[in-house]
Amino acid sequence: MQEQSNKLVNRFSRSLGKLQEAAPYAKSLYQQDVYQEAKRLLKHEDGVEKLFQFAHLFDEAGVFHDGPWERAEKLQPPLVAGSLQTKGLTSVIEVLSNLRILAISNGKYEHDVLSANEAEVFLNEVIALNLDLLFPNATESTRIESVENKEVSHQLLQFISIYLSPKALIQTLTKEIERLTAQRPIMVTRTVSMIKMAKEMLNAEASVQNREDLEKLISSIEGPSPLSKKYQDLKAYRVKLKDAKVKELRSECISLASSMRETGLVSSHHAILLRFLIRRYPQLVPTALRLSDKGLANFEEHYDLITQIIKVAVYPATRQCIYGLACMLERGVLSSSPVIPGLKRLIELDIRPEVREELIHSVKESDGLTANTILLSGVLSVLGQPLGVGQGLNPTCQSARGISLWAQHAPGYLLELIPRAARDGDIDFRFEGTVIHSKHLSGGLAPDLHTELDPVSLVLVPHLDKIYNEMMKKVLLRGEDGHRWVNPAFYGDWVQTGFSTVINPLTGSVSDHSGFVRLFYATHHPAYNDDHDLIYPNPVGIFITNVHGKLLGFHAVSILRVAEDPSGDMRVYFYNPNNDSSQNWGQGIIPTVMNNGEKEGECSLKFHEFASRLYAFHYNPYEQGEAFAVEQEEVKKVTELAQSSWGKDYSWVSYKV
Repeated sequence: MQEQSNKLVNRFSRSLGKLQEAAPYAKSLYQQDVYQEAKRLLKHEDGVEKLFQFAHLFDEAGVFHDGPWERAEKLQPPLVAGSLQTKGLTSVIEVLSNLRILAISNGKYEHDVLSANEAEVFLNEVIALNLDLLFPNATESTRIESVENKEVSHQLLQFISIYLSPKALIQTLTKEIERLTAQRPIMVTRTVSMIKMAKEMLNAEASVQNREDLEKLISSIEGPSPLSKKYQDLKAYRVKLKDAKVKELRSECISLASSMRETGLVSSHHAILLRFLIRRYPQLVPTALRLSDKGLANFEEHYDLITQIIKVAVYPATRQCIYGLACMLERGVLSSSPVIPGLKRLIELDIRPEVREELIHSVKESDGLTANTILLSGVLSVLGQPLGVGQGLNPTCQSARGISLWAQHAPGYLLELIPRAARDGDIDFRFEGTVIHSKHLSGGLAPDLHTELDPVSLVLVPHLDKIYNEMMKKVLLRGEDGHRWVNPAFYGDWVQTGFSTVINPLTGSVSDHSGFVRLFYATHHPAYNDDHDLIYPNPVGIFITNVHGKLLGFHAVSILRVAEDPSGDMRVYFYNPNNDSSQNWGQGIIPTVMNNGEKEGECSLKFHEFASRLYAFHYNPYEQGEAFAVEQEEVKKVTELAQSSWGKDYSWVSYKV
């Protein structure tokens, strides 16, 4: 085996030498040989280590010449995972690129632009974002489904982690988990897996603060209460609860509820406790949920329904819905008259076989659970955490935005859509006098839905996506941005009729950007719109840019409110369906999810920064302030940010500030 490995090393060395000797215009003729030899070498256990011996020569030889990986200083950690798991030679090139950056970080190679410290920061973030590849779960499914790229990815990240400071890794990891929990997403699979993996990294080199933070997170999912710590096994814990005194039970309630409220994460023990309490000590349930006076009033008013909901929906496998239930009671959602019959309907709903199968497969520990249980638990989460709805790995931000908006302002309507989709396999919307049925449509943005979604999204998104897409098709030839008509029809009367876009649909050019900016300030900024607050979420379109300000595409978000942050800066607080906690849009524009006055589930940016990435918005023409009053310098600041980022991909007409 060693002899074979040495032969492959020699072959790689020769191919690299030929590439190095080639003239710049001929590099592409020899790059493929280098990639192929690297691919062969990576099939060996020590392949990554062998390739690293040459990493300091990669740039000089031209391994990345004229390709996306050529400029090491412009690479982005969040994109590494996608490239590593792509079929073909892309994954091989990504491995070579990361080995080059590792060579820079440990001083083996001095780069002209990227410093050793910057390279280490880059790699720390790569590790933090890809802990699932660094510490794969040792299950039968992962063994059966394992592919070559996953093994290579694991080897690469494991090799890199050897050279990085464990202390720095743990610090990076702790911050990432903190950002994730601050957003309170409904889907916590990634967060939980990261915490479990962090447990593997906990060692003497961690700072006292990081150790305490991680131990708190670990206990939040494994058991943060006195009895749950002592009885990790759920069956043993259940037996112990029967013998516990009221004082002990109250202590359990307080500990579990405090942990849940602090992190947004729920322990399996919490589900066991809640099911026990609702049968034996229902008076302790509000304590187990840590309800406020408002939440307690809702619990007492709807006690019979809550009892039924807990018995049907709350199990260890659906434990996250406990947080949703608590938040739902705090929101007073049950006071909306259609909600109670809507929830009751779900308990005995006749769910279609294919939908039932999807729901059951969406829960890893689904033994004995019914599809109705899973769906009801998902509804509790959505109604309790409207801003926690995420699009997952699907290009369905419009659908996620709709579910979130209806959960906030039309829960009865949402509870009408869900059973129609789950039971009938069809929902319909009226658009300009025509009824559109989802069952008659094909395609859409996500015909092959990535199913790591909350149960409500799993059921609704395939239908919503097709309907939204069909509406956009119907307005395709009108010569204006179709969102003007589609958004009010799709989301409802909450969407204002005024509409402005910065892109001329006929010419594809930027038209009067300064006027667009002034109108946005005059309709949304409190200093210029006569202090008119937003009443409902405003669906807007933004340009998504990468860390270098380069245009990546379009995205749908909702403006929730505009207010001063604790520092006195005016900020736009918005709902982002992608639940992305580590964004960097370039030019120092970095959306935050905490520490700037954000409420649970909100992202935020300074007003002018958000305006610089905006391309379309709705507004109330009757609540429009004075656009001319917006300072010239403010408009210029926004326009310059836009022009030097996404604006490079467009021609500009009437550029004036």
